[in-house]
Amino acid sequence: MAAQGFTVDLSKPLVFQVGHLGDAYDEWVHKPIVSKESPRFFANGFLEFLTRTPWWAIPTIWLPVVWWFASTSVNMGLPTPQLAISLLASLAAWTLLEYTLHRFLFHVKTRGYWANTFHYMMHGCHHKHPMDGMRLVFPPAATAIMLMPLWGLVKLLAPSIYVYAILGGALLGYIIYDCTHYYLHHGKPLTGVSQSLKRFHMDHHFRNQDKGFGITNTFWDIVFGTLPPPRSTKTKKSR
Repeated sequence: MAAQGFTVDLSKPLVFQVGHLGDAYDEWVHKPIVSKESPRFFANGFLEFLTRTPWWAIPTIWLPVVWWFASTSVNMGLPTPQLAISLLASLAAWTLLEYTLHRFLFHVKTRGYWANTFHYMMHGCHHKHPMDGMRLVFPPAATAIMLMPLWGLVKLLAPSIYVYAILGGALLGYIIYDCTHYYLHHGKPLTGVSQSLKRFHMDHHFRNQDKGFGITNTFWDIVFGTLPPPRSTKTKKSR
């Protein structure tokens, strides 16, 4: 049970505190602290290390895996045109997975101790500290764990010769997603698509956190009606 009137002490490791917020967790986690400082999650140094990932680790670690997946499909006899189509199709499918995970898993409402704790580690920490540059991308260990069920599903549904190509395209989509996400928070686009995406994502963090779930694109938000309202539409403040 949640402690009555529990207050999180930001000067202490956070992960095992936030669960005590109970029903108040959702409101607390969606009041962002805009600072580039990286809060401490765990008292244990090794666990703390595992939660911090520089953005460049994502392409460094995972692009060779994408290459291995594509090469494996070619070595199994998949012709180059089919390889290209498979990569592009699974890359496009990733955008729907990106939207779905963000909307229905990352923004699930929680209230119990362990549910709050898990949500905070998975995504809540990003909304509480949106400028924490060391926790903007997924730790490689977490990505590997999430890749396992996807691998099993693709092996079940697709012919074996296509499996590695499909996984390669999906993993490439993930790399683009995580690097784009980092850039939207710490890059300074001035014009064009990148500027529009940055404004769109900042609206998600600071104006309407129940809208705008796409990161690399706004297509699925348009399809499913989750675009944030235009900036010109403002709710009048009561006086």
